[in-house]
Amino acid sequence: MCPVKINAGIIIMKGLTKYFEYQISGFLIFVFFLSVVGCKKEDETEKKINQIELDVEVHRFDREFATAQPNDIPTLKSRYPYLFPAQFPDSIWEAKLRDTLQIELSDEVDNAFGDFKQETRQLESLFKHISYYFPKAKTPKIITLISDVRYEDRIILTDSLLLVGLDNYLGQEHRFYQSIPRYVAQGLNKEYLASDIASAFTKKVLKFPRNRTFLSRMVHYGKELYLKDILLPENTDAQKINYTEEEIEWAQANEERIWRYFVERELLYSTESSLDRRFLDPAPFSKFQLVLDSESPGRLGRYMGWQIVRAYMEKNPKVQLVDLLDMPADELFKNSNYKPKR
Repeated sequence: MCPVKINAGIIIMKGLTKYFEYQISGFLIFVFFLSVVGCKKEDETEKKINQIELDVEVHRFDREFATAQPNDIPTLKSRYPYLFPAQFPDSIWEAKLRDTLQIELSDEVDNAFGDFKQETRQLESLFKHISYYFPKAKTPKIITLISDVRYEDRIILTDSLLLVGLDNYLGQEHRFYQSIPRYVAQGLNKEYLASDIASAFTKKVLKFPRNRTFLSRMVHYGKELYLKDILLPENTDAQKINYTEEEIEWAQANEERIWRYFVERELLYSTESSLDRRFLDPAPFSKFQLVLDSESPGRLGRYMGWQIVRAYMEKNPKVQLVDLLDMPADELFKNSNYKPKR
């Protein structure tokens, strides 16, 4: 072979290598610049949020009741009339003061939460974020109580009150939860407390869609979870969707597989109500009717809706939050260019 041609080829290859190295380094610098700008903007927003002055009141009714005497009942009733239905005489509450289960529940809550300072900081952060993004929202008075493990009503949020049943957050293996289905008991852990309160708030600002398609419902829950991205920036994805770490890892690892299943079976625009039970409602696992069912966490349709909304906001970062919440699912999906992670 001709040495001149070899040398020329080497020179060309070196030149091309340098060219591509220059192009790649320039691209990486550009990506780094965008990430720095994005982080700086987020830091500035968080700084503004942290500077908000907010009076978060936490009233430990659970402790007040636990240390009360029968002659304290009238005072408690005057301070917390909404916790004492008028049809029940004082004798009922006096008996409850002596009830061994009530006393045991109070002791267990004290062991789990102590002075509640850490949770109070989390709730202050949550309501500061709510105040920043939803200025018209009022910060409610927070009342902690013992609810006799009524886990379906563990969080009640009105315009002025937030009732938190602390006995529903003692940990999934607690002996009080042994008769509760395991997939329900899994969420009865204090690491999900702020997430449950955020969920109660999102239901006040996010209307359930009239559109009956599976896609519409997926995106609805996706918006709810995206709101948690905004309102609970320090929470993990697992905490936001009330998964274990193993469950969120499974969802992330199988995202493409789940999406392919939905698309190949033409489920996105289906109005079959059974899809809610299979992929959106709380359940021990999602129902693909395949071998993988037993491996999967429940509510995977919500997880997929979340990824669609995230993809849309990554592509359209200037869209206002209020506009996102009102956006029809079809429009959001088309403009998200969603592609599952491999």
